[in-house]
Amino acid sequence: MRKSLKKEVVAPGKFKFDSQGLIPAIIQDYKTGEVLMLAYMNKESVRRTLKLGKTCFWSRSRKEYWVKGMTSGHFQFVKSIAYDCDLDALLIKVRQVGVACHTGNRSCFYRKI
Repeated sequence: MRKSLKKEVVAPGKFKFDSQGLIPAIIQDYKTGEVLMLAYMNKESVRRTLKLGKTCFWSRSRKEYWVKGMTSGHFQFVKSIAYDCDLDALLIKVRQVGVACHTGNRSCFYRKI
C-alpha cells in the first residue's frame, strides 16, 4: 500500500546539522536535473541563501562563507530548496550561469569510475 504524499514546510532551524554545524547541499540544474555540485551549509549560509536568492556556502577548508560566482561570475540563482525525509540534507535547484566546477567543467561530477 502506498502512503499518501504529504507536503511539509519546515523552518531552516529544524534541519539536522552535523557535529560541525554543517548540512550537505546537493546543487542541481532546475531544468535538466543534472547534479552540478555538492557543498556544505551552516545555519547562517542557509539564511544568506534565502535572503540573496543565490547559493551561499560554508568553506570547510577556508573557514569562511562564499557565494558561488562572486569571484568567477558563475552564479547559481536559487529556484527551489527541498530537504530530505531525515532533515539532514538539502537539494537546491538552481539556474546555473556558466560552469559550476572550479575546474571549468559544467558539473563537479564529470569523472566516471
